[in-house]
Amino acid sequence: MPPVKTAAKKTVKTAKKVTLDDVWATIDEIGKAHKETEVGLRELQQAHKETEKALKETQRIVGDLGNKFGDEAEYTMLPGLPEKFKQFGFDFGVINRNRKINNAKHDIHAEIDAFLENGTQAMAVEVKAKLQNSDVDDHIKRMEKLRKYADIFGDKRELFGALAAVVVDEKSKKYALKNGFYVIEPSGEDVNIIKPGSDPGVW
Repeated sequence: MPPVKTAAKKTVKTAKKVTLDDVWATIDEIGKAHKETEVGLRELQQAHKETEKALKETQRIVGDLGNKFGDEAEYTMLPGLPEKFKQFGFDFGVINRNRKINNAKHDIHAEIDAFLENGTQAMAVEVKAKLQNSDVDDHIKRMEKLRKYADIFGDKRELFGALAAVVVDEKSKKYALKNGFYVIEPSGEDVNIIKPGSDPGVW
């Protein structure tokens, strides 16, 4: 008779009993983790506030420097412009600095760094530390506002535009000239005025 095979004994692992102490220990660990998360979140929020504060202070400093640089550019480049524009046939007897136009009724608001004028013509000059294409676009809009404002009050003078900057790259210079603006740039201790290749823009 063949031997009788006995069934293999199965080892059954008994589940660890969870006591009330285990439950409280787990709850305590969760509480500690939650507190650590809250502390970490508060520290992160505080760091974010400090970063925002530092960024605003940096922007303020940069803005102040930009304003001072812009003021210096105006002081350096604007004097003598009426005399220099004579080479292009202009005879401006008056130069007004920082002229502001505000007309709430027609929603016209503009500020001009220098406004050269006589009885038949006027030249609006915008001064920048560094000339960019966006400055040209802004000056086009400014000239359109000036034209609208002049028409409202019956001022039929021809309006011309110029852009002056301490730093003028070739790309921005060409863009300004293409749009009919005179470009004023440093030349040694003096300034040089460049006429648009085609006829100057008249607004």
